[in-house]
Amino acid sequence: MLRPVQSLFEADSFPDLLVGLGGPDDAAVWRLDSTRALVITTDFFTPVVDDPYDYGAIAAANSLSDVYAMGGRPFLALNVAALPPDLPPEVNGEILRGGAEKCREAGVVIAGGHTVQDKEPKYGLVVLGFVHPQKYLSKGGAKVGDVLVLTKPLGFGVTTTALKAGKADPADVDEVVNWMKRLNDKAAALAVEFGLRSGTDITGFSLLGHGLEMAEASGLGLRLEMARIPFVSCARKYAEMWTFPGGASDNSLYFAPRVRFAEGISDEQQMLLFDPQTSGGLLLAVPRSEAAAFLARAQEMGQPAWIIGEAVEGAGIEVV
Repeated sequence: MLRPVQSLFEADSFPDLLVGLGGPDDAAVWRLDSTRALVITTDFFTPVVDDPYDYGAIAAANSLSDVYAMGGRPFLALNVAALPPDLPPEVNGEILRGGAEKCREAGVVIAGGHTVQDKEPKYGLVVLGFVHPQKYLSKGGAKVGDVLVLTKPLGFGVTTTALKAGKADPADVDEVVNWMKRLNDKAAALAVEFGLRSGTDITGFSLLGHGLEMAEASGLGLRLEMARIPFVSCARKYAEMWTFPGGASDNSLYFAPRVRFAEGISDEQQMLLFDPQTSGGLLLAVPRSEAAAFLARAQEMGQPAWIIGEAVEGAGIEVV
């Protein structure tokens, strides 16, 4: 689909575009001067939960996350919305209010946007942020020996799909919604504080898909420890019910040839690592010598963080 436009924009013709025309990354980065660069991204999707306010807040947090994943600080956003005309105005209003209040929490102003009519709600943001042009995070830059730190648990997709099927307990939905609404601002600030250079956020391509993007961009492999990967409390329950979204199967079909699982890791556990996440956490490569200080500082800031593996020589991902 993208082949017709691949040759229209050559990276050499845009020297100030630091990220955008090369390998896959979370946002575009445009250098303004020696100390400032713009981070630009957009994202929107259909509802993942029933409550319109929560949906708007989750969509906003997810859109802001791509700026945080680059180590940036968002400051300006525009709404992007497709809203059904037959929905009560108060429902559409709650979607927009959820997004607006999440942006305000992040210190971001929504300065307009664009809406169209559609049969199913779709909502998200265009987001602009600032980052230092020599200090941004990208999917490349991990080094052999770095430890891999994850800042939110997994299991959002399998739980929200259980909700759509009418099988999810309200307490489980509340747990997942609270995680999805959580901003990645502290995680990004922590990454910048420690001078990290490699990271991404875990969203639709799952932990394994986005992890492979990091591995390939950095020219190395990843080893993940299944026992150390955090999950929401209900994830395994819904995995055993096999309420995975279709995207989990798509991720497995595409990424599985580059993943090696140790014996004893069940099909359900494997699929949880292919589970698409909405507004997931950051996956960061932290120098081993800094790992203890990084975790201590994260605890001091109230930022959850789990070491789940390491960068190793080779290619692909090994899950042990």
